[in-house]
Amino acid sequence: MTNKTAVIAIGGNSLIKDESHKSVPDQYLAAKETCWHVANMIKMGWNVVIGHGNGPQVGFILRRSELAAHELHPVPLDVCVADTQGAIGYALQQNLYNYFQVLGINKSAVTIVTQVEVDPDDPAFANPGKPIGSFMSYAKAMQHQEKDGWHVREDAGRGWRRVVASPMPKRIVEEEVIRSLIDAGVVVIAAGGGGVPVVPNAQGELMGVAAVIDKDYAAAMLASDIQAELFIISTGVEKVALNFGKPNVQWLDQLTLAEAKGYLAEGTHFAKGSMAPKIQAAVNYLERGGQKALITNPENIQRALAGETGTHITV
Repeated sequence: MTNKTAVIAIGGNSLIKDESHKSVPDQYLAAKETCWHVANMIKMGWNVVIGHGNGPQVGFILRRSELAAHELHPVPLDVCVADTQGAIGYALQQNLYNYFQVLGINKSAVTIVTQVEVDPDDPAFANPGKPIGSFMSYAKAMQHQEKDGWHVREDAGRGWRRVVASPMPKRIVEEEVIRSLIDAGVVVIAAGGGGVPVVPNAQGELMGVAAVIDKDYAAAMLASDIQAELFIISTGVEKVALNFGKPNVQWLDQLTLAEAKGYLAEGTHFAKGSMAPKIQAAVNYLERGGQKALITNPENIQRALAGETGTHITV
């Protein structure tokens, strides 16, 4: 048994098994599978904080908003993030509640709609590059650019899309609340989708901005802020690999902080849109005093905790 704390970052895409299983009930069942593995970790004595992605889910909300634009008001991006925090958090905490009954765990789970402060002068705002929402024709994209002030970009020959900034997280606004709940033994679901990005105005009041924060970066910051002993990135592969998808693939059991930084600096080993930010998040956590980062898929979390699989990254 242990009383250590772990922050687990669950990918938003892990809630969607395939193109045929995108509905809310399908996502609930996918969350159920992940929660079984998390609940067993809690049974082992871990205090757990859960972060999650929300990319596909935000895309669904934006698409519904577009289709209903002739009749209903649009949903701002920061509100989309808050909406998904509530909906995904609901699925996670309800499944955890049910498994707590099965496993005889005397705990509660709660979702915190989490604001994450970003720097209004972050360079990402000057060069938005994160695609969101549906593909559009050139004419439609130009219309949104002129009327709504959107940044738009052609996306790999598939059409035009809106792009927004992806700034680095600076501060988790509800950190003290999260700490208090952890101290009370509550399983906390927080910083979903990287958190709702907010900036202070001249009076110090927080305001939402049209941006998205990488969920792994936010979870890593939360893990170091609350001094969690372990940071887990739950993703679609059992281990990190060099030369992924190639005949000379090399699966990695262990990485040092220096090795991880070296591979990132080389820029050829990890894809920018998938594994690179996960490795960078692990580096961020360790550089801020973290003890160990672990990357694996949900079904192997328990085996990875026992040292049997996963990629373990240490100082």
